[in-house]
Amino acid sequence: MGTLASELRVIAADLAQAPRVYVDANVPLGVVRAMRQALGWDVLFVLEHEDLRRAPDREHFHRARELGRTLITLDHDFFDDARFPPPRSPGVVVCSAPDEPTLLRLLRDLDRDVFRPAAPDPHPLLGRKVELVP
Repeated sequence: MGTLASELRVIAADLAQAPRVYVDANVPLGVVRAMRQALGWDVLFVLEHEDLRRAPDREHFHRARELGRTLITLDHDFFDDARFPPPRSPGVVVCSAPDEPTLLRLLRDLDRDVFRPAAPDPHPLLGRKVELVP
């Protein structure tokens, strides 16, 4: 058994390679758990933070950018370019899925096709918005 620093260094290295996402309140908790456990993502889930739980969409958009995280949502309002300008986008992924298993499959595809190939780039969708549909 090593020191605390040596033990944490391994965990920090894994997290450094993990996609960093900001997940708004409309994403089901089961999907958030799968993002963390099955996909290994570094997830900030707004429902776990009292100051973010009821924040307006604009706040989530700006906070995600400020924190260097891709925003994951089911809210199609984020496609409004006047309210959420793409040049200021933290990277927004709007998901449309009829159920949690389908949503998780879409996120696995995103992980495989976008996040993992861009592993050295912590912001592969910066300035962009994408829609995930089955």
